Amino acid sequence: MDHPLIAKLEQFSRLSDEDRRTLEILTEGPVRRFASRADIVREGEAPRAVRLILSGWACRYKQLPNGRRQIVALFLPGDLCDHNVFVLSEMDHSIGTLSPVALVEIPPPAFEEMMTVRPRVTRALWWESLVNAATQREWILNLGGRDAVERLAHLFCELFYRLRGIGHMQDGGCDLPLTQTDLAEVAGLTPVHVNRTLQSLRRQGLLELRGRRLTIPDLPALERVASFNPNYLHLDRVGARFDA
Repeated sequence: MDHPLIAKLEQFSRLSDEDRRTLEILTEGPVRRFASRADIVREGEAPRAVRLILSGWACRYKQLPNGRRQIVALFLPGDLCDHNVFVLSEMDHSIGTLSPVALVEIPPPAFEEMMTVRPRVTRALWWESLVNAATQREWILNLGGRDAVERLAHLFCELFYRLRGIGHMQDGGCDLPLTQTDLAEVAGLTPVHVNRTLQSLRRQGLLELRGRRLTIPDLPALERVASFNPNYLHLDRVGARFDA
């Protein structure tokens, strides 16, 4: 199986054999495993490592004192967490699992050294950070500018592109560990509203949900409903000029 971080970064530009080997060595530390619905790190704790998701889904979230939660980012295999380990003394958000997760923790000194000696990898990591920021802007637009059907349709389009980029889509479908409560916490809706919206998308033939399996039978139609433009994901190998 392809290394998840290498697969992700090569959506920006092709890495050299030396770049790939450096990343493999950097991320070959002990694997930590978390059960579904567990916190990896909590708000207020000191970040101590850069975490790479090897398998499973996780999320970044903020929580109010009354327990209400907003999911502000989704982490898939190949995603890096905790970039703020280099700057901030404590976490201003929490990271929790949505399914069983395997990850590796990269010590900050080793990560910094890699960025010094591997400029092509560093450029790809800049790309990853810029895509994360662009995705955050799109999520804000989703909450403030789209209705319920458009919000969920947009989220499913985004997940399709992200999962396809790392080889996790098969025959237009993927495993989806998100519950209706999770979708509500992403989209700023109630679980009841999410349920009605999913039924509407099903009736229109725009998606199929069987258990934990999501299938998108007509991606262009779903994109039209969501007014989805994948340009913010920058998956068109914008760094091809840096190819090894």
